[in-house]
Parts: sequence; structure tokens; C-alpha cells
Amino acid sequence: MDFLEPAFMQRALLAAVLVGITAPAVGIYLVQRRQALMGDGIGHVAMTGVGLGFLLNSSPVWMATLVAVAGSIAMELIRAYGKTRGDLALALLFYGGMAGGVLLINLSSTGSNANLSSYLFGSLSTVSTADITAISVLAAFVVLVTVGLRRQLFAVSQDEEFARVTGLPVRALNLLVAVTAAVTVTVAMRVVGLLLVSALMVVPVAAAQQLSKSFRATFVLAVATGITVTLAGTVTSYYQDVPPGATIVLYAIGIFIVLTLLATPLAKRRAKAAAQATADCDTRCVPASRRPTDDVKV
Repeated sequence: MDFLEPAFMQRALLAAVLVGITAPAVGIYLVQRRQALMGDGIGHVAMTGVGLGFLLNSSPVWMATLVAVAGSIAMELIRAYGKTRGDLALALLFYGGMAGGVLLINLSSTGSNANLSSYLFGSLSTVSTADITAISVLAAFVVLVTVGLRRQLFAVSQDEEFARVTGLPVRALNLLVAVTAAVTVTVAMRVVGLLLVSALMVVPVAAAQQLSKSFRATFVLAVATGITVTLAGTVTSYYQDVPPGATIVLYAIGIFIVLTLLATPLAKRRAKAAAQATADCDTRCVPASRRPTDDVKV
């Protein structure tokens, strides 16, 4: 347990737990909405915020949060109102955000390629006390939204038209999901990195779906998977000196593969049991006078 002694590892592990909770908690709604790559786009836009933070000598985390929230709102509005040119507008937003971030970091006096790499792929030693404070506040907001409004967000993610008929504020809830996803990206960028945060939003959810069918069970299992892989990846990064973001994502993919292999025979057994139950029910439910006999052709 010597990895708990360095102060930077204590901060990194705390950040990893918060990331492991928040990323799948938001990702489950993005998966339901078929917007699995939204986190990747927000990560590109957040790079401009990081660059502004370095250029203005302010906190890159808070600046990235502001820019990512603005970008996520723009994405949601483009998705809602954009027609044939909507995909082009999103592409310009994504690539412009990444290019702007790289340029601003290089123009700043405190920015460097090392700083850029730590935000793109994550870094253990660069998680500061100020970062932990910001990540904790942002993570609390994410948990409050994703758990407190889970029924409303689930309804909107499943069927917007039905949710609108029932009186839910669909547009406001869609914007809230987008903003929460943006906040999650900035929470995770110090541990996983902006280029890989989308994978941590999606892969634990996809892994949980292999074994669970209900929304609640999937939510709990996805968060448990997220915490497991972020802690395992952080500890492995400490001992092996490898990028934490890439290690965490590979662990998540490994769990997905294992659960898929376990779920396949289980699904076959369930299907066989369901077919047998249906056949037994047909036999019991048909009256004896109407059941086929040996002397009746069927």
C-alpha cells in the first residue's frame, strides 16, 4: 500500500473515484439517447477553455468548464434545430475547439507540450489541491442531477415525444443533460484526458448492459465498473509509469469483453428457459378437449 503515501497519489485516487462515479452516471443517458460520442466532441471544445486558462493565468479546470458548457449548449441547439448542415456545424465546432486550444496553449507563457499532453491523456502528478476542490464541486453537481432527476432524464432519453406529452420540459432537460456532460468532461480530464473521457462515459455502461436489463441495475453496475477501472488504472499508472487515461480505458474495455463472454451463454440459457416456459404454458392453457390426440391429424 505504499502508493497511498505520496500526496499526489492521494489526490489522484480521490479524483479517480469522482471520475469513476460521474462519467458512467452521465454516460448512461447519452447511450440511451444514442449520443455516445458527444463526450468526445465536448472534449475537443474544452481544449479551448484549457488554453484560455493558461493564457489568462486562471484555473484551466474552471475555464474549461465554462467553455465546455457553452459548447455543449451550442451542440444541443444544433442537434435540435440543425437540418442538413447540422453535422457540418458540429464538425467545425469540434475541430475549431481543439485547434483553438492547441494554439492558445502555445501562445501562453505558462503552457507547454507537457501541459498539453497532461490534459489530452491525463496525468497523476499534475492533479493539484485546487483541482481536487474544483473536481469535487463539479462532481457533486453531476451526481445531484443524474440521481435526483433520473426519472425525468430517463423518460426524455427514451422517448422525447412521449415525455413532451406528459408535460415534461423536454428542451430544458435536454440542455441539462448536455451541460452535465460538459461538466463531467472537465471533471475527468485531469485523470483520463480529454481525448479518452468519452470512452469512460460509454464503455462501463455498455459493459453493465451485458448483464443487467433494468435501468437501475445498469446504473449501479456501470458506476461500480467506472470506480473499479479508474482506481485500477491509477494504481497501475503509478507502478508502471504509463499514461493513466489509456490504462483506465483499456481496463474498461477488458471488463466489457469479459462480461460479454459471460453474458452470451447466460442469454442463451435464458432464451431456452423462456421458450420452454412458453411451450409448457401452451400445453397447460389449451383445454383437454381441444388438445390434439393420436387419431387427429394436426
